[in-house]
Amino acid sequence: MRTTVLAAALAATALIPQAAAHSAPARPGACGSGQLCLWEKPDFTGARQIHELSTIDIESCVPLPAGSEVQSLANRTGRPVTTYQSAECAETGEFETYPGGGTWVPRSPYQVRAFKVWEN
Repeated sequence: MRTTVLAAALAATALIPQAAAHSAPARPGACGSGQLCLWEKPDFTGARQIHELSTIDIESCVPLPAGSEVQSLANRTGRPVTTYQSAECAETGEFETYPGGGTWVPRSPYQVRAFKVWEN
């Protein structure tokens, strides 16, 4: 009985590093304090767009350029940001609000086409 339990424990331990390697979270891409960073591909890869509070109208819909793709993002603005599937920030499509203290989203559940930055 002990041998079986010990063997099972050792086998489970041997599998942990391999499982962890496959489920490790993506490393966040570079995104500075006070910025909203959007990447065209999952896991913070591909072309990056950077938006700063100084160039964004707070609580206004900011549509992304037509044809741009956003599949991962980082919110380091210090304010909540809502991303929208709709280019008009319509709530009929998918949308999600992310806290501004440093939220990293390696895979958006939908294609982001617009965003809104909110007052705290």
